[in-house]
Amino acid sequence: MKLLRVGPVGSERPALLDRDGTLRDLSGLITDVDGALLADDAVLTRVREAADSGELPVLGSEGLRIGAPVGRIGKVVGIGLNYFGHAAEIGAEPPAEPILFLKAPDTVVGPDDTVLIPRGSVKTDWEAELGVVIGATAAYLDSAEQGLAHVGGYVLVNDVSEREFQIERGGTWDKGKNCETFTPLGPWLLTADEVPDPQVLDVKLWVNGELKQDGNTADQIFPVGEVVKYLSHFMTLYPGDVIVTGTPAGVAMGRPEPKPYLRAGDVVEVEIEGLGRQRQEFKGA
Repeated sequence: MKLLRVGPVGSERPALLDRDGTLRDLSGLITDVDGALLADDAVLTRVREAADSGELPVLGSEGLRIGAPVGRIGKVVGIGLNYFGHAAEIGAEPPAEPILFLKAPDTVVGPDDTVLIPRGSVKTDWEAELGVVIGATAAYLDSAEQGLAHVGGYVLVNDVSEREFQIERGGTWDKGKNCETFTPLGPWLLTADEVPDPQVLDVKLWVNGELKQDGNTADQIFPVGEVVKYLSHFMTLYPGDVIVTGTPAGVAMGRPEPKPYLRAGDVVEVEIEGLGRQRQEFKGA
C-alpha cells in the first residue's frame, strides 16, 4: 500500500493512493499514518480490505499539500558513507562498521515543501536516500533477516546536509544535519510487503533539471537488513522510527572545484523507483 498524509502543516489527514492512482481518504478508518498503525497488523489488514473494495472516499488532490507520510516520528537515524561509490568520490575508505548520526524529527517536512538554506551557509548539499520505517520494536536482533522482518515500509528522503557545519566546525556530524527543513520525506510510505528486495532500487536526483545522482541500492556497503540489525544493538528501534540509509555518488561535496553547492532559487528533484518523486525549492532562511 501507498500511505500518505495530506493537508496543511500540523493538520494532515491519512490517505491512500490506490492502484489506479486515485487518492483515497483514510480518516474514517485511522487517525494517522504512524508507528501505532504500522505495528497493528489487524488495522493494516482492514485498510487493505477497504482499499481493495473501492469503498474509501475519493480525495480531490488539486492544490492539496502532501505532508511527510509518517507522523509522530520518535527518531531519525542516519547512516553515513554507506555507498561504495560515494565513499570513493570523496576519497574515503569504506567504513568497517556503519557510521551513525541522528536527525531531529522536527527537521522532517513534506516532499515538496520549501527547504531553507541556513544563514551563513555556503556548503548546503543534497543527498537522495532510501528511508526505512520501522514496523515492530527491534532490540538485539540476531540476523539481517530479522532486521528486514522489522521493517514496516520504505520512504524517499533527501538528507539535506551543510558540509561546513558537518565537517569543519568540530564536534559531531549533527551540526550539519539538523537545520530546519533538512529532511524532506515522502510522498508516500510504501509498505514492506511491496518491496521484496530493497537492494535493487534505482536512486536519482536532479538539480535545476540536471541529473546529479544516478545510483542503485545494490551499491550499499551495509544493506538494509544488516543496518537494522546493527542499530538494534545500540538503541531500541520503535515502530515509526525512520532510518536514512545513505546516499550514492553524485553529491556536491564529491565534485571538482568549484563545488556546486545549493543556493537560494535552486530546485532539487529526487526519485526512487516505487517510492515516488520529490521537488523542493531552496530559499534563504
